Amino acid sequence: MIAQENELFQKKSMLKSEDWWAVWLGLFIFLLSMGPVFGMDLLGWVVKINVWVDSAKALVAVSSSYKSLPGIYSALLTYLFLLGITTIGAVAMGAKVKKYVVGFSIIFWITFLCIFLGNNGYIAATPDKQASLKIPWSMSLGEMGFVIAMLVGLIIGNFFQNFAKYLEEAAKPEWFIKTGIVILGAAIGIKTVGALGLANTVIIRGLCAVIEAYLIYWPVTYFIARKFFKFTPEWAAPLASGVSICGVSAAIATAAAIRARPLVPVILSAVIIVFVAVEMLILPLLAQTWLFQEPMVAGSWMGLAVKSDGGAVSSGAIADSMIRAKALTDLGIRWEEGWILMVATTTKVFIDVFIGVWAFILAVVWCVFGIDRTKTRCDKVSAGEIWERFPKFIIGFALTFLLLLLMGLNNPSIVKGATVGADQANALRTFFFALCFFSIGLITNVRKLWAAGMGRIVGVYVICLFGFIIWFGLFVSWLFYHGIMPPIIAG
Repeated sequence: MIAQENELFQKKSMLKSEDWWAVWLGLFIFLLSMGPVFGMDLLGWVVKINVWVDSAKALVAVSSSYKSLPGIYSALLTYLFLLGITTIGAVAMGAKVKKYVVGFSIIFWITFLCIFLGNNGYIAATPDKQASLKIPWSMSLGEMGFVIAMLVGLIIGNFFQNFAKYLEEAAKPEWFIKTGIVILGAAIGIKTVGALGLANTVIIRGLCAVIEAYLIYWPVTYFIARKFFKFTPEWAAPLASGVSICGVSAAIATAAAIRARPLVPVILSAVIIVFVAVEMLILPLLAQTWLFQEPMVAGSWMGLAVKSDGGAVSSGAIADSMIRAKALTDLGIRWEEGWILMVATTTKVFIDVFIGVWAFILAVVWCVFGIDRTKTRCDKVSAGEIWERFPKFIIGFALTFLLLLLMGLNNPSIVKGATVGADQANALRTFFFALCFFSIGLITNVRKLWAAGMGRIVGVYVICLFGFIIWFGLFVSWLFYHGIMPPIIAG
């Protein structure tokens, strides 16, 4: 009888859990993204928002198979799809159908508009894209759509509180970001397959370089947060992960592993995304100035220093373009395009791969030593306790990553189709991430946040990021990539 009751409870919890619904939705989208591998285009209708100057050319279907589909229709189909699958999960978790549907619809279209505005050419175009868009300058901030979404959410949440309260039923930042992370696993898996085909030296050096993010960055940041800013372990651990490892994804995974309150990753995410925008403005310019004769060092530096996937890859792309241009002008060398970006992406991929491992390690440590806010200690670390603490969405992340990696290694011929599918799924991931940032703003009360220690969080971030993480990352990048050059284009 007891076993049956436990089994019933587990089944119920899997249907009520945000983590598990992130797994279900992420895996469902992953399965649809496998269509191109088998000659089917199941997600090609998803809308992609291009970097634009002429707004009429901004919206397109992500697949060329649907190029005749008007962009606005593609956007409508994307909305209906996301509304349908999230409503199923929300209702299973106890949300009221009508209130969720209306709330999600409003949130989606506001978020959609924010991404649209953030992709304006003068905001988002990288230097190598400015000529094709016929614009003389750009801020090169490819993730500003997320920042705009968060700012709009903050405005609504703090100045239109009745409206914000009405939307709260559908504002689920953790669920949205966790689902996006599950989808991200497939993209990282297929990128890793591609990376394995590159020179062994880049892979080995990339693996060695990321070790310092976990073994050096994390403990130093944790120590500073605890010792000098008096943060509790509940705050210090996710903060250390967010600052030192991989931004929002790592902060949320760590917070889930140690049973931090939902407020913790929400606040940290808001701070992290702002600093990512600052890094994207500053670091590629510094790389162009200091490292135009050490291009691979610059790529690794972007991967180690910029604390988000999109931010690191975007910074790598910007640095790739700017450094190659300066090398051609000052040195007369024409390096092949993409190698600097490849190092940045590879470094970031390896950092991401270990997020789940790190979350698991912290879950065990917190259980053994009773560090969490409840002061609960496990004298014996039972499998049940570890399982209860383990962030379940990491299972989805690991599954999508490993499936794509193993499939690609076993049958390289599927890589092209899998890459197409991963790109289509990533178009949906962009929406989940953006919905997360808008929701973060919507449920964030700035006055309460400041009282809760927002100023101290910014203090830790500034001291750790600009005090040693960026510079030590530069040193490690130099140590592993100094003297390694991209191929030179003949003639």
